[in-house]
Amino acid sequence: MSDFDRKVEEAAKRFSRSIGEAAEKLEKDTAELISHMNDEIVPKARQQSSKALKIAAEKLAELAKYMELGKK
Repeated sequence: MSDFDRKVEEAAKRFSRSIGEAAEKLEKDTAELISHMNDEIVPKARQQSSKALKIAAEKLAELAKYMELGKK
């Protein structure tokens, strides 16, 4: 094996190792992001959506009462 071929092979191995490490880190970070979304973001979004729906329901009930009183 020539010196050039050996250097190319070593560079290819380093590159492959770097890609592997990057892929592992990306998988770990993605798993952490998904966990954070599921544990923190989704529950808060549901809670706030639920609160907004309750407020909207109250306002619609008030509007319905107002409309009923206007018919009489």
